[in-house]
Amino acid sequence: MMKNRLKEVIESLIFISLEPLTLEKIKNVLPEYPGEEVEQAIKELLESYLTNERGIQILQSAGGYLFSTSPEHDLWIKRLFKLERKAKLSPAALEALSAIAYHQPATLAEISAMRGVDSSHTLKTLLQKKLIKIVGRKKSPGSPLIYRTTDKFLVYFGLTDIKDLPSPEEISKILEEEKYLEEDESSVH
Repeated sequence: MMKNRLKEVIESLIFISLEPLTLEKIKNVLPEYPGEEVEQAIKELLESYLTNERGIQILQSAGGYLFSTSPEHDLWIKRLFKLERKAKLSPAALEALSAIAYHQPATLAEISAMRGVDSSHTLKTLLQKKLIKIVGRKKSPGSPLIYRTTDKFLVYFGLTDIKDLPSPEEISKILEEEKYLEEDESSVH
């Protein structure tokens, strides 16, 4: 690899790391390069981010390197976060979405019966957010619409496939463990 490719590799490593990436860890990932060459590539990479007008920068923080937004863009970033907060799902939407995810394809009547409340407004919201879609009509009286989750649903919940959803047994086990922990904590106090 050429030296400028080394900078690109390091940039990718910093980008993908979930925490500040230390020089030591970068060197461990790149044993085929002499340490001085890695340090020089990082120095050049940092300089290139300082000299180019970009919306992101590389910072040294907590003993490592990480990507950060440029401070002069804070106003717009805060606006985005406000919009994204508004885009969060309500408990009702999450409940309807989980009913669809676990029982799809499902009709409005089936979803409402599972939840015990009329779900028409909630389904409209989920359709607007493109987390569910209409996939046809059920061959039954009234020919009700049939709903399924979308690829956007998978992305929203970080899933590769609908099969990646936790099983009802896994959920029960998690809830039991949490209940047990809560009981433990309350007996300690």
